[in-house]
Amino acid sequence: MTHHPGSGPPCVVVFGVSGAGKSTVSRLLAGRLGLPFAEADDFHPPGNIRKMASGVPLDDRDRRSWLEAVGRWLGDREADGSGGVMACSALRRRYRDTLRSACPPVLFLHLTADRALLAERLRGRTGHFMPEELLDSQLATLEPLQPDERGATVNAAPVTEEVVRAAAEAVAAQ
Repeated sequence: MTHHPGSGPPCVVVFGVSGAGKSTVSRLLAGRLGLPFAEADDFHPPGNIRKMASGVPLDDRDRRSWLEAVGRWLGDREADGSGGVMACSALRRRYRDTLRSACPPVLFLHLTADRALLAERLRGRTGHFMPEELLDSQLATLEPLQPDERGATVNAAPVTEEVVRAAAEAVAAQ
């Protein structure tokens, strides 16, 4: 596998809106690559989870400490040479910049799918704090990868194994 010159195993953030398959794809990608896995949702303080569960989108103040904690995890994986895969919404460029400042060689994989498929996936979920009503807010917030950002876009519509294969190929191509 090729990745950032002069570095150890890659640090990868799989991002996109809720319902794109970040958690599933990240967990399977980490297993396929033999890397540690983390779920950014686990880094949210309880107040953020309560806010989202009540249908209120987070603001940037809510996100700051959360993104810093996610960035620390990535930076620690880079520093100890273990690499890692993180499932994280990272919808805005400035959020990705925060993660990149903690782990400069981080690679972003943007999972994309059309709104109808995303909504269908959210309706089928149980035990998750992100209600379908926040999907439009997330889609409005989303800033796709810019040409100067290290990463790739991966179509999240195919069956999971195909998405994971495409994600692994995107990591290898970097």
